[in-house]
Amino acid sequence: MIQWWQILLLTLYSAYQICDELTIVSSAGSPVFAGFITGLVMGDLKTGLFIGASLQLTVLGVGTFGGASRIDATSGAVLATAFSVAQGIDAELAIATIAVPVATLLTYFDILGRMTTTYFAHRVDAAIDRFDYKGIERNYLLGAIPWALSRALPVFFALAFGGAFVETVVTGLANVQWLANGLKLAGQMLPGLGFAILLRYLPVRRNLHYLALGFGLTAMLTVLYSNVQSVGNAVSAMLGTDAFAKLPKEQMVAFTNNFKSVSMIGIAIIGIFLAVQHFKNSQRTVVAAPVTESESGEIEDDEF
Repeated sequence: MIQWWQILLLTLYSAYQICDELTIVSSAGSPVFAGFITGLVMGDLKTGLFIGASLQLTVLGVGTFGGASRIDATSGAVLATAFSVAQGIDAELAIATIAVPVATLLTYFDILGRMTTTYFAHRVDAAIDRFDYKGIERNYLLGAIPWALSRALPVFFALAFGGAFVETVVTGLANVQWLANGLKLAGQMLPGLGFAILLRYLPVRRNLHYLALGFGLTAMLTVLYSNVQSVGNAVSAMLGTDAFAKLPKEQMVAFTNNFKSVSMIGIAIIGIFLAVQHFKNSQRTVVAAPVTESESGEIEDDEF
């Protein structure tokens, strides 16, 4: 069950995050930050970061050009994390059943927030005509209220009164396992969908070597960080004569094979990137100004 103080903190954060996204832009309004804050409040930071990061990747390639609205993945991360921790829902299932539907539904609240702020925008215009600088400041600040309410109210009502509904949905999904498995699979695919949308709009063909470089570095760092325990075992083996011989064979094989194979692949990809970059730099032609010669055949200073 979600406690009243947790509802209060998450409601206040939801009100702040949209104002931060529109003004300060400190990334406090991003889904991964929302997952972090909600996980911290709910006492399960790992689940919050997982849900927040998954939704961050989902909307990675989605932009709001002009006055366009997009799905509110930040509020979706808040509610999905809160109910996942409170109701014991699997994180991937919470993404598909709570985060995505909520994020899509709150698009209408985003539009409502945009519409209501026009009232204060007209009051600002009137204050400008009167040279009323205090009125300009006052109405500008008041314009943040509808924006804050457009996120705070849905999150508050969902957290305060939506627990029974979510529990009913989870109980129903437990009785239909194939549907729950399908929704979990859909939740796993969403980050890949975000990457696909992003790659669709980026000039990937022109900069394919940068994509390869990122893959190589990611592969190398993944291996390095995932084998910290193996590194510790290897270091401890160097300190004792018989320590390495006492290690299980599986650990020694995993340590040597993973580091040699994946690291060499990463180094090869980095080498290919540098080669392609050098080739592209060598193909660039510098357009120089036409050179004119004097009657004597010498180039004058003012002709450069």
